[in-house]
Amino acid sequence: MEQVRNRQPRAVGRAISILERGGDAQAELVAGVYPLTGRARVVGITGPPGAGKSTLVDRLAREIRRRGETVGILCVDPTSPFTGGALLGDRIRMQGLATDPGVFIRSMATRGAMGGVARATRDAADLLDAAGFEWVLVETVGVGQDEVEIVATVDTVLVVAVPGLGDDIQAIKAGILEIADIFVLNKSDRDGADRVARDLEMMMSLGHPTRSPGSVGWLPPIVRTVAPRGEGIGELLAAIERHGRFLSQSGELDARRRAQLKLRVEAILKDRVLAEAERHAGLDREIERGYAGRIDPYALSDGLYRGLLRAGVEK
Repeated sequence: MEQVRNRQPRAVGRAISILERGGDAQAELVAGVYPLTGRARVVGITGPPGAGKSTLVDRLAREIRRRGETVGILCVDPTSPFTGGALLGDRIRMQGLATDPGVFIRSMATRGAMGGVARATRDAADLLDAAGFEWVLVETVGVGQDEVEIVATVDTVLVVAVPGLGDDIQAIKAGILEIADIFVLNKSDRDGADRVARDLEMMMSLGHPTRSPGSVGWLPPIVRTVAPRGEGIGELLAAIERHGRFLSQSGELDARRRAQLKLRVEAILKDRVLAEAERHAGLDREIERGYAGRIDPYALSDGLYRGLLRAGVEK
């Protein structure tokens, strides 16, 4: 753990591998890490494929480093059907940062997780936080409507839109509008950028839902960037910092992190209940029996639940 806290890349990498494998070792590691968290700024970057998210993350990280601050980057990639590993290899795409001791980059496979966010991503973000990285950037695969689950893992959500993808507001139509804290209009030197900006402004004028009771006072700004040239990156970083101040001053940061903790606990409980249902009540066997006998799902669930309760009493 001391090597992780000293940000030694190999130690951090090995620790993330433990988190990805799951099991008791994952729980033990998180137990040691969690009390040290809460200091990093955790930012999620999402949007449709082709929006230039990786280049944007690369430029953001360079700007953060230029200011002398450290950054950990988690790139959540589609899972290889053959190896279970990450396919896109953002570490290759960000080779210029790979030798910087103030930067840690890790590609993580989704392993079938909904919303493009690997199950271990939040744990890995905690690990980077505990290791002393001042910023944690989480880039997701941009898989559409399920991308809303990124809200459960980060403090600030950047939704990247670009002109010229056939449907200039496809990200909005995919249901991503509601999760944005900041809109990034990337590749804004292209034709059609003004139209995308107008579309975003129109959609926001219809109302931007908040994600916790009583949260008011933040209207997502639209920041124009041309990531390959570094244009607008300073303005984007300033907007992220403004949002961070808003979260702290309004109490929204605590509200979000409580909600995140609740969702994480619920996910762990669901996994454990399903595992116990298989171990003590024979989940797969009951499904086969129910299918053959046309037993309805509520009756099957009730039977499995009672089986779990009996197993708990017998213990």
